[in-house]
Amino acid sequence: MYHFILNPVSRSGKSRKLWDTVIEPYLEAANIPHAAHFSEKPGDISRLTEEIASKASDVPHRIVILGGDGTLDEALQGIPDLSRIVLGYIPIGSGNDFTRDMPIPKDPIRALRHILEAESTTAVDIGTVTYEDGSCRRFIVSSGIGFDAAVCEETNRSDMKGFLNRIGLGKLTYLGIALKQLFASKAVSCRIRLDDAEPVSVGRILFAAFMNHMYEGGGFKFAPGADYRDGMLDLCVVGDLPKVLILVALPTAFLGKHYIFRGITLYRARKVEIHTSIPLWVHTDGEVARRSDHLVITCQQQALQMFI
Repeated sequence: MYHFILNPVSRSGKSRKLWDTVIEPYLEAANIPHAAHFSEKPGDISRLTEEIASKASDVPHRIVILGGDGTLDEALQGIPDLSRIVLGYIPIGSGNDFTRDMPIPKDPIRALRHILEAESTTAVDIGTVTYEDGSCRRFIVSSGIGFDAAVCEETNRSDMKGFLNRIGLGKLTYLGIALKQLFASKAVSCRIRLDDAEPVSVGRILFAAFMNHMYEGGGFKFAPGADYRDGMLDLCVVGDLPKVLILVALPTAFLGKHYIFRGITLYRARKVEIHTSIPLWVHTDGEVARRSDHLVITCQQQALQMFI
């Protein structure tokens, strides 16, 4: 049995249309046992995933997510035990950074066939952000604090995002808001501890991105050497860099060439602890819930089995 979970309003309703006209007819024609689960409000994806994953079973539950990186992230929050499921993913979001360095077809039917015909699964890394009060959020693509999270926060509540998604230009939302946030943001100081070593002090930081995959933000290649199976986080820290120079550096990040600029630094670690001088927005896979000035970010190696 395959459990398909989707947000019917994702991509301005395109996900429900795709399910009704393409995916479900394919499953019916192929006599594939399946059940469909639709979210109606924020939090439903997590709740549905938890309900499925919590049912008694001799084998891991097979759950397929239809949506974007945010839908995938919400599903992760609802899994009580990662070892109890095998996850499939059909990308229909506007960013789809998760699939940019993965062998997952972009075409929905090809992605579906890829899942149904898989002879084995692949174990992938999962990151966890722990806040000072002990609460946690998982991520599969990336997490970040500062500028990139502030861009995500504004993008997620932007009316322009829905309009541009409908005409196929959703990526412009992120870029436009990024430029706005860049000039409004104020760099702060921070201390970063890597794998329990001595802290690294950064006098001015614009943002830090904790990367499990190569891309975030709709195609910015912040971590060109990231490997989603090695148990390591690639940490992109943008520090003391004039904003005019950041405007020059930002386009180079699409190609992963931004580390040629002094003030942009790459670190690698299994565990990162960061303290900032003031609370900043924090995101996990582009989803923003709160500000914080103290985070512990860890990577759980090959914690989740996926149809890849």
